[in-house]
Amino acid sequence: MSTHEEIEVKFFVHDLAAVKTHLQAQGAPLLQERTLEVNLRFDLPDGSLCRAHRVLRLRRDTRIRLTYKGPGELRCGVCARQEIEFAVEDFAQARALLESLGYQVVILYEKYRCEYRFGETQIALDEMPFGSFVEIEGPHPAAIRAAARNLKLEWTHRISASYLDLYDRLKARRGLAFRDLTFENFAGLDTGPADLGIRAADFSSSSA
Repeated sequence: MSTHEEIEVKFFVHDLAAVKTHLQAQGAPLLQERTLEVNLRFDLPDGSLCRAHRVLRLRRDTRIRLTYKGPGELRCGVCARQEIEFAVEDFAQARALLESLGYQVVILYEKYRCEYRFGETQIALDEMPFGSFVEIEGPHPAAIRAAARNLKLEWTHRISASYLDLYDRLKARRGLAFRDLTFENFAGLDTGPADLGIRAADFSSSSA
């Protein structure tokens, strides 16, 4: 089990492959190959976890993990929040346990992720159904900012919102009726950063 303060920020990028090439050229160690994540977000029937900006999540990728995140706060331009995470053996049984305690799945969401170690930071290259992102997590805001600068990501275009917050914006702007954030639901649907209310960080001259 790990209990720590998660300090991170993310950036929307047009060219995720270019960021990956840059990391490899600098000898950044690969921590995880590109892997499909399946995430279940839980809440109580009254929605009290979401209202309090608390997260209860069950994730399956190369491992199965149960995660709690406390409310986030902005600190020097990045998001910091408590995180408690531990491994479980059986995805279906963990879900059944949570549902037996009164929690219910409020959304299923998917992404492809690969991860690198980059100096003091951990870099996640994320492919979401609505676009590509670089997420930088580190021990303090200065380390995250230095990594972003090295990767030539425009700091003023950083994103502190979660992927599900961005999804809520997208659903409101595009009138999407489906619940789950899956690649199947987004097949044939063309979206861009403007739909998410954000700007790309790798092409500073472009906002689309």
